[in-house]
Amino acid sequence: RIGRKFLYPGIGYGGSCFPKDVKALIKTAEQNGYEMRVLRAVEEVNERQKGVLFDKLQKLLGKELEGKTIAMWGLSFKPETDDMREAPSLILIERLIEAGCCIRVYDPVAMDECRRRMGAAVCYAKDLYDATLDADALLLVTEWKEFRLPSWAVVKKLMRCPLVLDGRNIYDRAEMEEQGFEYHGIGMA
Repeated sequence: RIGRKFLYPGIGYGGSCFPKDVKALIKTAEQNGYEMRVLRAVEEVNERQKGVLFDKLQKLLGKELEGKTIAMWGLSFKPETDDMREAPSLILIERLIEAGCCIRVYDPVAMDECRRRMGAAVCYAKDLYDATLDADALLLVTEWKEFRLPSWAVVKKLMRCPLVLDGRNIYDRAEMEEQGFEYHGIGMA
């Protein structure tokens, strides 16, 4: 699974396999007298990346996020699954709750899993557009196909503030700005 497909900047990896495999390699190496500094660094960077969108949001909207409405597209650790194990969305939701935000989430298949994990801590939208209603910012967390080509005119009309933070770099900055959005991706100035 190592190849160009996985070599893009983003907000970290999750799931049941890769995080467990990295931890197992580190443990096995330690049991055999080796220190796996590179793999430890991978774990540390991955955990930091899961907080990047929150940090960018705080920088853009100010330290005081209490009362802000944040739309979130994508909850699962990758598209085409409802698996939220170690998903970046969990860290993001936790930090947004701590900051006093109202969080409106939408995911094509992980809504039930999110309800099981989060209960009433977040607002569950009926679709991607409903999630953006009165939002001060939109955070793209999982790169589902349905999120690739939304009607940006509708999204802009629904949002309070046309601010998009793209955790997977699936949108083109120039196109987003042309449509009147302030756009921020990952790993770009």
